[in-house]
Amino acid sequence: MAALNLHTGGLHTALKSDAAAKSAASLDRLSSAKNIGDLFFSDLRFHRKRVNGLSQIVAVKSPDHIHGANNNIHASYDDDNSNFNVPLTSSSSPYSLGKESVYLNSPRKTKIVCTIGPSTSSKEMIWKLAEAGMNVARMNMSHGDHASHQKTIDLVKEYNAQFENKVIAIMLDTKGPEVRSGDVPQPILLKEGQEFNFTIKRGVSTEDTVSVNYDDFINDVESGDTLLVDGGMMSLVVKSKTSDVVKCEVIDGGELKSRRHLNVRGKSATLPSITEKDWDDIKFGVDNQVDFYAVSFVKDAKVVHELKDYLKSCNADIHVIVKIESADSIPNLHSILTASDGAMVARGDLGAELPIEEVPLLQEDIIRRCRSMQKPVIVATNMLESMIDHPTPTRAEVSDISIAVREGADAVMLSGETAHGKYPLKAVHVMHVVALRTESSLQNSTSSPSQTVAHKGHMGEMFAFHSSTMADTLSTPLIVFTRTGSMAIILSHNRPSSTIFAFTNNERVKQRLALFHGVVPIYMEFSEDAEETFSRAIKLLVNKSSVKDGQYVTLVQSGAQPIWRRHSTHHIQVRKVQS
Repeated sequence: MAALNLHTGGLHTALKSDAAAKSAASLDRLSSAKNIGDLFFSDLRFHRKRVNGLSQIVAVKSPDHIHGANNNIHASYDDDNSNFNVPLTSSSSPYSLGKESVYLNSPRKTKIVCTIGPSTSSKEMIWKLAEAGMNVARMNMSHGDHASHQKTIDLVKEYNAQFENKVIAIMLDTKGPEVRSGDVPQPILLKEGQEFNFTIKRGVSTEDTVSVNYDDFINDVESGDTLLVDGGMMSLVVKSKTSDVVKCEVIDGGELKSRRHLNVRGKSATLPSITEKDWDDIKFGVDNQVDFYAVSFVKDAKVVHELKDYLKSCNADIHVIVKIESADSIPNLHSILTASDGAMVARGDLGAELPIEEVPLLQEDIIRRCRSMQKPVIVATNMLESMIDHPTPTRAEVSDISIAVREGADAVMLSGETAHGKYPLKAVHVMHVVALRTESSLQNSTSSPSQTVAHKGHMGEMFAFHSSTMADTLSTPLIVFTRTGSMAIILSHNRPSSTIFAFTNNERVKQRLALFHGVVPIYMEFSEDAEETFSRAIKLLVNKSSVKDGQYVTLVQSGAQPIWRRHSTHHIQVRKVQS
């Protein structure tokens, strides 16, 4: 059964009184529509024109406390060596754009992943990161031990428990099969043209030879290969090798410090994607019920299936995000993404193993593929690298964030900026305002739901398309009720201009939805009476100033597992908020 319920009593008069010029045509269409086709497809050119004319205005302008909105928060905090005490929505912000700062009243849709490390591992800093805009806390298992990561998990869970309608998801990022140089007593200065060696013998550190931690390093490299240190900070060319030594010539020099990451241009190490250490860390994640694994150096779909089978055997409800950072992953990209629950574009190692000019094109391609598969995608590495040591970003970094937002990434990620940087809160704030400003310029211009979606056989996809189009046309927020999260996810990948308030009675689903573009997840028990549940949800949003009394909302009920009916049923309703 499929139904479209339009509660239109008093609609024309009420909305005309609220900026009549912008709404009258939409209301005329709603009142005079003879069928759903008339409403959605009669004049999409008008819809785009109207939205472009309101490029700085969205339907929900003042959600004060719902965490996914991250707006109207007065941030008062100190980064190391600097005070930063301004309202995030104030025109006095050092990053505001004068009269354009009206966009700061809009909820941010692109999510922010923050890596927790020495700079941010305290309770105070995790709370401040959350208020500044963090949606997902990432634990990098390449650093720290289980005790330090346990502290982070406990603090994030404490935050979630303390603030009922706010949520921070937890991501565990595996170390993976990293090839690193050995320890050196002091940095070794490498000069262009000099000979330098790597050996598989352990504990070697001289002026011209250093150990590597990987015995098959000898077999993985050939004469003529280019070795990159720290993703290209230094580079060497392989000249020859023996049974235990790789002899190189320095191309680009620098200081070689302990445990530096090594890549071979165009090749991946033959190590397994999930190492013994990774399995220990994965078990640690199962015990702590993390929300996501970010799996490093995934080369094929087999490793994803292996991990999912293990999680199923543990009855663990954890989603698998594949990190695309290996040269070997590119030929298998479709099968890897199909097997996964989402992806991360890990541009550091990806740019080391492949020509750097390919990275922007791969980023765009991976984002497009994930959106078409309705899976979340994160853009990571070097997004605000300069802010590890400096209080302001480079203009190129700002553009980089903006490009990721324009391409439709679900989330952007901070690594060293928040893990060990001097200005972690400023870095989050920069990412927050840049994403907001970019989103305000987009509205529906580049991310409108494709009409082809409406003609797919999947009923949920068709109704998500219609719901998104209706919400955009009438400038209303979307309210969806879901037990599995599926309809909220489909709506998210249609990229509506309005916020998606996703009510769920499943805490795990609420946690996961924190990663998805434009979704504000809210936990609420569903009663047996649908109308009573709707009323409670709307009242909660009014109390949180997420919607206003007298405003109209688009309410969506959909799913193969119906909440209040025996059969799969899809409803779209436009309702007036009356508290």
